Amino acid sequence: MGTPEFIIDPATLDFDAPIAGIEDIRKYNPQRYEMEQLSAILCERREEQACAAYRLLSEDEFWVRGHMPGMPLMPGVMILEASAQLASYFTQKYDLLGAAMVGFGGLDDVRFRGVVTPGDRLVVMVRLDRVRRGRMIVASFQGVVEGQLIAEGVLRGIPIPVEALNAQMSES
Repeated sequence: MGTPEFIIDPATLDFDAPIAGIEDIRKYNPQRYEMEQLSAILCERREEQACAAYRLLSEDEFWVRGHMPGMPLMPGVMILEASAQLASYFTQKYDLLGAAMVGFGGLDDVRFRGVVTPGDRLVVMVRLDRVRRGRMIVASFQGVVEGQLIAEGVLRGIPIPVEALNAQMSES
């Protein structure tokens, strides 16, 4: 495999000067507790509709004990979730979809090329390739550990009908 073309060159990211921390992320993303998969936002390139963030993984992650005993590997679905949360953050911050909440709409061409373990710093990058306000976003994503591409693919985000869900839940 040749050198990948990164959405954002990981060598240009400054981990000592993030542009947004967890409190800023929480303004745009509803996930909390063990479902928060971003530690900080490192870079936003509005003109390219691209951004990068990282997640510093510890031995205390909820999946460490069971995935897999004696060989803790970050589940691929959690890498996908981190990527989706970054796409959601960027989409919501700039109100690109015009929705109260962005949800998973699908995945295409996903490939895992390496592993992520406790102690790693997972860098996730997304680029919004298509935005259809009120309908869908389509974003390329990459996961990188120590400059190595470990995951890539395309994700889709869709508007979540928050008002309808709240009404349905209040009837229950």
